Amino acid sequence: MSDLRDAALSSKAWPFEEARRLLKRYEKGAPDKGYVLFETGYGPSGLPHIGTFGEVLRTTMVRHAFEQISDIPTKLICFSDDLDGMRKVPGNVPNPEMLQEHLHRPLTVVPDPFGEYESFGHHNNAMLRRFLDTFGFEYEFISAREFYRTGQFDEILLRCAERYDDLMKIMLKSLREERQQTYSIFLPIHPETGRVLYVPMKHVDAKGGTVTFDDETGKEWTLPVTGGNVKLQWKPDFGARWAALGVDFEMYGKEHATNEKIYDAICRTLGARPPEHFSYELFLDDQGQKISKSSGNGISIDEWLSYAATESLSYFMYQKPKTAKRLYFDVIPRAVDEYHQQLRAYPGQDAAQKVNNPVHHIHNGDVPESKMVVPFAMLLNLASVSAAEDKDTLWGFIRRYAPDASAETHPDMDAAAGCAVKYYEDFVAPTKTYRAPSDLEREALSDLRDQLAAYDGPVEDEALQSIVYAVGRDRFEPLRDWFKAIYEVLLGASQGPRFGGFIALYGVEETVALIDKALAGELV
Repeated sequence: MSDLRDAALSSKAWPFEEARRLLKRYEKGAPDKGYVLFETGYGPSGLPHIGTFGEVLRTTMVRHAFEQISDIPTKLICFSDDLDGMRKVPGNVPNPEMLQEHLHRPLTVVPDPFGEYESFGHHNNAMLRRFLDTFGFEYEFISAREFYRTGQFDEILLRCAERYDDLMKIMLKSLREERQQTYSIFLPIHPETGRVLYVPMKHVDAKGGTVTFDDETGKEWTLPVTGGNVKLQWKPDFGARWAALGVDFEMYGKEHATNEKIYDAICRTLGARPPEHFSYELFLDDQGQKISKSSGNGISIDEWLSYAATESLSYFMYQKPKTAKRLYFDVIPRAVDEYHQQLRAYPGQDAAQKVNNPVHHIHNGDVPESKMVVPFAMLLNLASVSAAEDKDTLWGFIRRYAPDASAETHPDMDAAAGCAVKYYEDFVAPTKTYRAPSDLEREALSDLRDQLAAYDGPVEDEALQSIVYAVGRDRFEPLRDWFKAIYEVLLGASQGPRFGGFIALYGVEETVALIDKALAGELV
């Protein structure tokens, strides 16, 4: 373990780089609160999307990296801003017309359109926690509604009233002149309508801890800033929450990066030290648009998990957080196979290589053995040519290729086989297009067919790949045109697996029969 810690102290893996930056914060010892606090925030205006999961996962990776280089205890808080008013009706929920009359009311007061929970906010919080629990995150959940109403935020809210003018100066600098006229850091919650009001304050009583304002009808109200009677605007809330909780580290999407100075200034004005930040790039859908909770575009956590294991999603999230990533179904097969490639490499790596390996961060150093004896991409091609309708069909080929493998001894292989059939049916089959071979391709395929028919050597990847390579080497320049022809003519795809490995898995006789079908025009 000491070798790993030494390697971690110089590792260029981004979780360790962030952890070392955070450790400098407490070079002289642990904070007064006794632990380093990581926070991740969630706005439950819509169903949690995969980007929300990614934020918690990446924060957890930094937390684990910190624990490997420091003995200071840590804690992770997931904070839900569920006292926020519902600004618009999400487009991906049932009964949207029912929600219309509840616009601008706190999400924890808006009825649940799904009819399952106390409110829409409670529903979305439950969905978030279910997602996080699925992945085994260790976290403490905090609801803004409870945070405000139970008095946990009262001290900071009273300080906001005392330092109202200073906080307003910070905010007004960032606003257009028109917005400045009506802006207040405080948003009162109307005692009668329950709506979150965006109105200017007539008076802020620092000593009494109250605010006075007129509602939309012109009626004057005075409310205490404590007890959940008001909430803070989202930018002040960010910095005030840091001050109230003593947050040491928070990451967020790049849309927040321009507000970092505001958040920090709010936190400092309230007498606290701002946390360390980490800004990540956005996730995009298949059209290159930012994914969002309210529109429900992109891919959901549940959708990913119906086609691949949780670890493949964690692997995808680990990669290059500072780079915008297209997050759609076609990234899944590569994520699965690359994850298992890294698993297989891990045991033979030295300490420096291990701490730079993504699986070290995915599994917090307790890295399992890969049982994937066949790549996921290969399973997809196998499902295609065998017309597999269930994983049992694939297992017939897998057991011949790897006789010692079984569903019991290789559970990740078994799960991947089932996922491959489903993925093939949903995404590959609908777009599959075979073509007839050209004269040159027909000649090469005929040669390959004859050599395989006469082959009596070991049914091994490399030996069979040598035959495939030799057939194409003297006929195609560049050689990739030969492999492209194989995929398009035999598999109905523009790309595919290493074909020698495919033959070893599918079977030599079966591949000969497949080529015969292609040459006879039966696949087109």
